[in-house]
Amino acid sequence: MKTYSQMSKDELLALKSDLEKSYKAFKDQGLKLDMSRGKPSSEQMDLAMGMMDVFHSKADLTSENGTDCRNYGSLDGLQEAKELLASMMECRAESIIVYGNSSLNVMYDTISRSVTHGVMGNTPWCKLDKVKFLCPVPGYDRHFAITEYFGIEMVNVPMTPEGPDMDIVEKLVSEDDTIKGIWCVPKYSNPQGISYSDETVRRFARLKPAAKDFRLYWDNAYCIHHLYEDRQDNILEIIDECEKAGNPDLAYKFVSTSKVSFPGSGVAALAASKANLEDIKKQLAIQTISYDKLNQLRHVRFFKNIDGMREHMKKHAAILRPKFELTCDILDRELGGLGIGEWIRPIGGYFVSFESMEGCAKAIVTKAKEAGVVMTEAGATFPYKKDPKDTNIRIAPSFPSIEELGKAMELFTLCVKLVSIDKLLENM
Repeated sequence: MKTYSQMSKDELLALKSDLEKSYKAFKDQGLKLDMSRGKPSSEQMDLAMGMMDVFHSKADLTSENGTDCRNYGSLDGLQEAKELLASMMECRAESIIVYGNSSLNVMYDTISRSVTHGVMGNTPWCKLDKVKFLCPVPGYDRHFAITEYFGIEMVNVPMTPEGPDMDIVEKLVSEDDTIKGIWCVPKYSNPQGISYSDETVRRFARLKPAAKDFRLYWDNAYCIHHLYEDRQDNILEIIDECEKAGNPDLAYKFVSTSKVSFPGSGVAALAASKANLEDIKKQLAIQTISYDKLNQLRHVRFFKNIDGMREHMKKHAAILRPKFELTCDILDRELGGLGIGEWIRPIGGYFVSFESMEGCAKAIVTKAKEAGVVMTEAGATFPYKKDPKDTNIRIAPSFPSIEELGKAMELFTLCVKLVSIDKLLENM
């Protein structure tokens, strides 16, 4: 099989003519498929419907220590909710605060508090001439949106198969005291599905930041989101590693059950050192009297413990696994060996990351949209939505049905072929 770059101009033009006929046939179908976000499907959300039956008007709504969960109190969360979320996060219950429904909200608040009031007595970022954040790329667009919103300068750090390029991270963090943090999705990263190696985690824990208020924003969003029972990534626990390295205050660790129970109605938590937690609670006590303890109690009674959560996630995996396998199988079948794209076959998380030929990603996404398939906007996986090489496309297989996903991926690979041919013809 020839790669596209090995084909002559006449061969490419003939192939393009055939592909355009197929593309027109897709357009004539009037497809309306949305693969723009990593949303769970209705079938996945059905898995947690039993949570709706946990409470009724006669239910006992007191926690294990006798707290009436209908009332105020327990600012940092119910003890049994702490224990459940701590098990999910692989840390100690005394190291976490249980929040409301959204870890993204917690991350936003953490940045906002740093901007207005500083971190553990350090100068508030709003009083500094410049504040920077490191951003492993490709990465999570909503992380980048938070730092952009607050006017924080974002600096790209390339991802490797082991995680962010730590040579670059170590150099920048140690030399520049305007760098205050780094966004991290350490397990099944968004969008590549990469898990940080033990050495990468240890190097993070051993960082020697020039800024005293530098923090790791460790978003463990996919910590129990495995696709396979017999192939699962495990990563070192960052809070423990920071303590071992003599950097106990270095990390904020975030998690939520948004893609475990119900998106928008889950429970979020933050883990950090005792000193960090005390600093955070000063603001938290002003912001709220308590979060939704009924929802915390509901989650505890539904899942019971971490084993219950793991069993629940096996059901999610049974729904997701065929979709991810179909996505990658179609990429392999349609694009394998053509030299016009690369992709990673993940074993967990929520996305498949596709790398097109340079300068093609935006055109591919636009062409797919014209035929009725909405993808994540090209460039979204980079700060300021600017992919310098215009190559990365995030594929989100979770929401469509298998039938819809198959059609969407057939169309996607067709668009990759057509745009790649046009790019090659431009250079002939």
